[in-house]
Amino acid sequence: MVHSVTARRRWVAAIGFLSVSALALSGCAQSQRDSGGGGQQGGTLTFGAAGAPKLFDPFYATDGETFRVARQMYEGLVGFKPGTAEVEPALATKYEPSSDGKTWTFTLRENVKFHDGSAFNAEAVCFNFERWYNQKGAGQSDAVSQYWLDNFGGFKDTPDKPSLYKSCTAKDAKTAVIELNEVTSQFPSVLGFTSFSISSPDALKKYDADNVQAAGDAFTYPAYANEHPTGTGPFKFSKYDKANNTVELVRNDDYHGTKAKLDKIVFKIIPDETARKQALKAGDIDGYDLPNAADWAGLKTDGFNVAIRPAFNVFYLGINQKNNPKLADLKVRQALMYAINREQLIKSQLPEGAKVATQFMPDTVNGYNKSIPEVKYDVEKAKSLLAEAGATDLTLKAYWPSEVTRPYMPSPKDLWGAIAGDLQKAGIKLDVVTKPWNGGYLTDVDNGIPDLFLLGWTGDNGTAHNWVGTFFGRTDNRFNTGASAWGASLASDLAKANSEPNEGNRTKLYEEVNKKIMEQYLPAIPISHSPPALVFKSDIKGVVPSPLTDERFGSASKG
Repeated sequence: MVHSVTARRRWVAAIGFLSVSALALSGCAQSQRDSGGGGQQGGTLTFGAAGAPKLFDPFYATDGETFRVARQMYEGLVGFKPGTAEVEPALATKYEPSSDGKTWTFTLRENVKFHDGSAFNAEAVCFNFERWYNQKGAGQSDAVSQYWLDNFGGFKDTPDKPSLYKSCTAKDAKTAVIELNEVTSQFPSVLGFTSFSISSPDALKKYDADNVQAAGDAFTYPAYANEHPTGTGPFKFSKYDKANNTVELVRNDDYHGTKAKLDKIVFKIIPDETARKQALKAGDIDGYDLPNAADWAGLKTDGFNVAIRPAFNVFYLGINQKNNPKLADLKVRQALMYAINREQLIKSQLPEGAKVATQFMPDTVNGYNKSIPEVKYDVEKAKSLLAEAGATDLTLKAYWPSEVTRPYMPSPKDLWGAIAGDLQKAGIKLDVVTKPWNGGYLTDVDNGIPDLFLLGWTGDNGTAHNWVGTFFGRTDNRFNTGASAWGASLASDLAKANSEPNEGNRTKLYEEVNKKIMEQYLPAIPISHSPPALVFKSDIKGVVPSPLTDERFGSASKG
């Protein structure tokens, strides 16, 4: 299977995008197995997915469609408490750091088996870490091992790019000791990311899991990623029926925890949001993610359950300074911010509960700086700044994506229309390009082609570094901050904050960095935080909305 490069930075990946789709079970008797936890047993949940998964190996995943499916099949050493960004044990029952924060001891669950029947133990944990660390060739590409690069750094054979990871030792069958090269605020919560789920070593070896091949900007993935994903989760891979655009998972009867109530989950791929709504009303699916905010009231009136998540995201206008030298002037970037009527955009385009973003993280994250003021819409101020910068004739190439819905960006076309109208009122000319999200948009953004682009982020965890560190912690990012005089300084400030062991001091450092980002650097324009929703038929129970879009369906029941 060949996949085009869809993203080089995790902040656009659709971990921020979770739509669970379930195809209604027709004419099939429900089993009444005891799977624990009470509630109706059996049946098939059909959830309308907005797109096809890239593959089924979570380590190589960069898109939300893959993550959504993988979450049901895999588990990591840690996870997140349902409905929160709070880290909790998963395959590990407890974890303890050394006094210097560089060595972590994980006590593992016993009597856990992978879907292929092989045993989960400390050797399996270390096998996975060493697999990640020892990627070769195409496996080291940003488009392939993006999460590792963004969170752990380099690989074993890249001494010029050191890694956070140092070693893993299986002290005994239930004890894995992981050593880091430096302290990070991200550990151990980073291990809750779906990318760092634990796979069966036997299956990884049997199906040649690391045999990734590159052909230009496209990659070919091995049998493990396409046909044989093997984790420890409550559901197992059954099939990917491309002819019918469905992915089917079946219940893992040997699951070590409370067994799933459902017999199957079917993810039915329906790219158009209106078509997903029609499919729900017709009874063809049981739910879908990110219903249009304008439809919430009507869906509730029709008897559907609209579950609203917290606004744990940010929507922004990206700025690439590479192609147009005028964008390197801070006054020009400030003019863009003054030119956008964010309050009106929120009122007209986003759901109730959305609010203007003053920085690149929501106020629930430690490191959010309350002293940063909201920049109010002022078109005359924007024009004045452009004049001061000698940029009254500014023409910018601007991109907005089609064939996509995101928690922070429910209708890209409408949002872009509002933003473009505001920029044009300030005298800015726009050369506008529209491309499908997975059909050229992300690739062009990653290659630095547009000057302006729409993107956003849904947090993976509650740490500040997962937000601003992901965006600006590397100078080779899509904002091209490495070409700026301040890019290296910003990356250094973020690295210092991330490695600060004292939580109080670390929070202050991130507050200072956020202030610098907004007042001195402004590499992009934060626009809004908005609460996304997912919708289900009234007979679907047990799904807990997650601020991380980390919903798992082992607890779901139907009927």
